[in-house]
Amino acid sequence: MSREPSFDELVGGEPAGAERERLRRAHELLLQAGPPPELPPALASAPDVGLRRRRRGRTLRRGAALLLAAALAVAVAFAAGYVVADQRGGGGAKPSAILALQGTAAAPRAHATLELFPARAGNWPMTLSVVGLPQRASYEVYLVRRGQPWKPCGTFVAAGGKPVTVTLNAPYRLRPRDSWVVTRQASGREPGVTVLRPATTA
Repeated sequence: MSREPSFDELVGGEPAGAERERLRRAHELLLQAGPPPELPPALASAPDVGLRRRRRGRTLRRGAALLLAAALAVAVAFAAGYVVADQRGGGGAKPSAILALQGTAAAPRAHATLELFPARAGNWPMTLSVVGLPQRASYEVYLVRRGQPWKPCGTFVAAGGKPVTVTLNAPYRLRPRDSWVVTRQASGREPGVTVLRPATTA
């Protein structure tokens, strides 16, 4: 058993007077208190609070990124659905008029349906569905006024008799007796040969 050193051995003879008495009282209080308790094993290594905070921050940032990605995916899906609906002509609206077209002598087996949708900002969206145009060629849709092709409303390409559906637009102020025809696209400004015209009723 080791012997505890005395106050005189620890301090020596230099401090004197009141300073020496103050040190003596402190030495006696330390002896009464005894040695400090041993450190529990659980506290042998300090927790890395900073690391946990960084991990929590990364988790929060990762969660925010996932939420943002999900929101973007929903927005993209909504936009894609809107575009698909809009490509049908009226953005999901019901057509205000449907015109049946029949082939002329230039395309006797062709027939088509032209759907006219309500005007939006002065433009009349249209959807044209065509079947039976005889050859791969470019065609043009004309607004007919006073019995003659008046203004173009768009072009499309047919592929040798296969069905074709296109979205068109009439940027004009329409009149009650206006109609439409489909012509083979010509090189000049004049309309080409008419291949589809309004069907006659029996």
